[in-house]
Amino acid sequence: MSSDTLIDASWLDYLLVAIYFGFVLGIGVMARRQVSDSIDFFLSGRSLPAWVTGLAFISANLGAVEIMGMSANGAEIGMPTVHYFWVGAVPAMLFLGVVMMPFYYGSKVRSVPEFMFRRFGTGAHLVNAISFAVAQLLIAGVNLALLASIVHALLGWPIWIALIVAGAIVLSYITLGGLSAAIYNEVLQFFVIVASLVPLTLIGLHRVGGWDGLTDKITAAAGSAPADAGVAPASQQLESWPGQALSGFDSPLLSVIGIVFGLGFVLSFGYWTTNFVEVQRAMASDSISAARKTPIIGAFPKMFIPFIVIIPGMVSAVLVTEMIDLKNGGSPGGGASGDGVTYNDALLLLMRDVLPNGLLGLAIAGLLAAFMAGMAANISAFNTVFSYDLWQRYIRKNHSDDYYLRIGRLATVAATVIAIFTAQIAMGYDNVMNYLQTLFGFFNAPLFATFILGMFWKRMTPTAGWVGLVAGTLSAIAVDRLAAAGVIDLPGQGAAFLAASTAFVVDIVLSIVVSLVTKPKPASELKGLVYSETPREDRTDPNEAAMPWYRRTVPLAGIALVMVIILNVAF
Repeated sequence: MSSDTLIDASWLDYLLVAIYFGFVLGIGVMARRQVSDSIDFFLSGRSLPAWVTGLAFISANLGAVEIMGMSANGAEIGMPTVHYFWVGAVPAMLFLGVVMMPFYYGSKVRSVPEFMFRRFGTGAHLVNAISFAVAQLLIAGVNLALLASIVHALLGWPIWIALIVAGAIVLSYITLGGLSAAIYNEVLQFFVIVASLVPLTLIGLHRVGGWDGLTDKITAAAGSAPADAGVAPASQQLESWPGQALSGFDSPLLSVIGIVFGLGFVLSFGYWTTNFVEVQRAMASDSISAARKTPIIGAFPKMFIPFIVIIPGMVSAVLVTEMIDLKNGGSPGGGASGDGVTYNDALLLLMRDVLPNGLLGLAIAGLLAAFMAGMAANISAFNTVFSYDLWQRYIRKNHSDDYYLRIGRLATVAATVIAIFTAQIAMGYDNVMNYLQTLFGFFNAPLFATFILGMFWKRMTPTAGWVGLVAGTLSAIAVDRLAAAGVIDLPGQGAAFLAASTAFVVDIVLSIVVSLVTKPKPASELKGLVYSETPREDRTDPNEAAMPWYRRTVPLAGIALVMVIILNVAF
């Protein structure tokens, strides 16, 4: 055991981590027995109940990025981070369940690019499938980079060895059981993650003297921070609105518009409604009603996750010596990457300082679980899109089901190897959330614009489909490069919100212009793909009317919406 480990774990902690891995691989082996064809491997046979897919839906999103990225944001800017949940997730999840899910489930598509193919034909489909595949490889790299940093922190191994070992573990359980293994593991991971983060939050708050103690310490730290450290005033760190610390705008009005439009509408709806990783979880459920309820059931735990990921970050910023130094403009050495402490280390350092042995093992297993859930979700989405949307459609048509299952497994191996290299890019960012918002602006914002316009406007043409996507993506990249060159000066994640908003507007405007001068598809081909052309009975579950109100889609969504409005007002 080398002496430069960040976390000093005992034999008990290692034992808990080992038992957990035994469980994970066991689930993979058991799920393998049920994989007989590609629908089982890629969509787990469409046989899972709503509560399982609902928890997996949240767990697939409760990956490394969510936990490390949100606690990093909590340490850096405090309460405005809740906007990622209460503005930037829940409303879009409810919209997905109530409005979008019937289209996905009813049209029996296996992926978002497949929906694009039916609506717009090959041009838009090819652009979308390639950009989606690239995005998954980049995001898998983020998860892998964080996973390797935990292995490095725990065992002191060099980062590149940690990357290879971490990749091999994820690979083994996806190749064994496909999507079912990923989904059942995600349900297990959800409980492990919550069980490890709740004690961390409570013990951390107790150490700083409860909520009042935390606000006093943040106020004192913000008051005494040197001007050049760029620390947000305490009032901005302790109140979620108007959220200037997050958006980077000086004006409260522009900040609210940036958060509501850039994050709450474009990035959030773009992510939740077109992100195949999430949609794939709902598609695995056993009826249209269960598919619609999947994101809505997921919205309830999602609302309360900020309390166990953001608050530990805020506690870490006033309790952990290295974090206090970093926030005051210092550059403490060490950290999970070995190249100095960054905000990404907030949670790990807090665990090191406050958790007793045993609980520390559980917390590490929870983090490893989260990184593997995130990476497995990216890679199982990549292998589906690669096998069906790219290989089967453009390279080798009309082969046996076994052949595509084999291609899917090979794609999984290739994706894991590529992720080891894309992890290097992610390691260049001191807060992974900044990198991720940038990626979502490139890939999800234009896709959402094309999607939503194509779903509600039957006049939109196949040519407009691919032109809008390409132009939207290029405009987001242009804004990002201008911000990187210092032409656009927006600190925080304002530049990412601006890039996403630009991509959305450019895509919509160009799609409308191009549609007016090109030829649309005949209305007869749009049933199940465009709202106005799809009969109501195709969009609803005939059995749902007989269910009690608390099991119906719309009342559940209504309750969730009221709760999230109350949370926004209260904090």
